[in-house]
Amino acid sequence: MSAPFEVGLDTFGDRTLSTSGTLVSHGQAIRDVVEQAVLADQCGLDFFGVGEHHREDFAVSAPEVVLAAIAARTKRIKLGTAVTILSTDDPIRVFQRFSTLAALSNGRAEVILGRGSFTESFPLFGFDLRDYELLFEEKLELFAAVRQQEPVKWEGEHRVPLKTGRVVPPVEQGLLPTWIGVGGTPESVVRAAHYGFSLMLAIIGGEPARFRALVDLYHRALKELGRPALPIGVHAPGHVAETDERAREQLWPHFLEQRTRIGAERGWPPPTRAQFEHEAGPDGAIFVGSPKTVAEKIVRTAKTLGLSRFDLKYANGAMPVDELRASIELIGTKVAPVVRESMERGA
Repeated sequence: MSAPFEVGLDTFGDRTLSTSGTLVSHGQAIRDVVEQAVLADQCGLDFFGVGEHHREDFAVSAPEVVLAAIAARTKRIKLGTAVTILSTDDPIRVFQRFSTLAALSNGRAEVILGRGSFTESFPLFGFDLRDYELLFEEKLELFAAVRQQEPVKWEGEHRVPLKTGRVVPPVEQGLLPTWIGVGGTPESVVRAAHYGFSLMLAIIGGEPARFRALVDLYHRALKELGRPALPIGVHAPGHVAETDERAREQLWPHFLEQRTRIGAERGWPPPTRAQFEHEAGPDGAIFVGSPKTVAEKIVRTAKTLGLSRFDLKYANGAMPVDELRASIELIGTKVAPVVRESMERGA
């Protein structure tokens, strides 16, 4: 039998609005993330992912520390990143942090590796952006070797050659579940297949159906490499409230502020309400609405792309904590059961 379909949540630790209307501190945002993960576990969700960023607007720069705190207070939910910026980290330390998390959580740790959509970590940790591609390729190769939990012999351009025994602590439950976060480049898809890593598609704009070509490429690459089928997931933004109208009205001002702020850094124009409504519609990339609306859209996307998991990025800008908690409860108690049942019966 195939594994049950999984529904998870992702957050970057966005600094939210307090009851007085001001942004909470970074510390409070981190504490709130822990409480939100505990709630997700209580509501029966399958995964909780915390993204790594090094910016004023996101509180989490050391996700494994936050995940360890969550592990101590949860029982069943899987814990991972969304994503770990491997390009500016040390692959051995990344593995050790997650194998430690696996020990603390009794095997619930996963890692989603990526290059990151922001580049602040490069100057912060002394890396050259001109090495963007090579850094990720080399470090992914080393991580894949360490993950096998066997003696490692490796040589590359950006660190001294390595010859060592297996890296400790090992993961007691076998190989560490590892995903590659992909924003849309075929090279990243083939790379994930090459190393035998699961594929996580980050869909933040446009029709999710357009990613079907990347899914097909992943399947072909796995087959040509003689590897078995592996899980495919989607990470996408959204928000759930009791009605479609209420969910959209709660999300829109924060979505607008965040996209406008980030767009100013990257040369994008501010989004219009019409664009938001299109993305929030049946064929767009924003999963916002009532539990029924969001569940139907997740199921449609999952069947179109052949997914094993869907992770909703439930925190989008400075949304108040009470709205986030209400959304988590609805996702866990109203959305996820419908999605799982629909996927199980294939209807």
